[in-house]
Amino acid sequence: MSSTPCLSPVPHIQVETPADAAAVEALVLAAFGPGRFAKTAERLRERARLAAGFVARGDAELLGSVRLWSITVGGTPTLFLGPIAVAADNRRAGLGAELVQACLAWAAEVGQGVLLVGDAPYFGRFGFTAAPDVRLPGPVDQRRVLWRGEGGAAGAVLPAA
Repeated sequence: MSSTPCLSPVPHIQVETPADAAAVEALVLAAFGPGRFAKTAERLRERARLAAGFVARGDAELLGSVRLWSITVGGTPTLFLGPIAVAADNRRAGLGAELVQACLAWAAEVGQGVLLVGDAPYFGRFGFTAAPDVRLPGPVDQRRVLWRGEGGAAGAVLPAA
């Protein structure tokens, strides 16, 4: 198995580099505001290791980003997707879907399922389903905990060791 899985075929979706960090943070802050820091998903990401990140690039700017984090669900290695952030004037261009597809292709290549907290109608089109037996380390609307992978996900969510 390759340590650098292939990307989606969309040419403007690329692997995030360390040089992208400040632009990604600015994009996420603009999309979600400081309130994101109070959310359970953000608390988990702060303690997890970054597994992969993808960005959508325009001619001279970063248009979108998404990251995958190394976690475990019931002791099983899993990837935690999020946040997905797209610049306000590009939100109807399909970049969010392209970024999700890049994550799912990468996850398939490394052989791990993907967990997220998000909108079931939006993520259902990518094969995500409810994960009622997954327990995040803090308050969360359980209807928004979604899973895509082999079998069902169950158990406590922890940052991967």
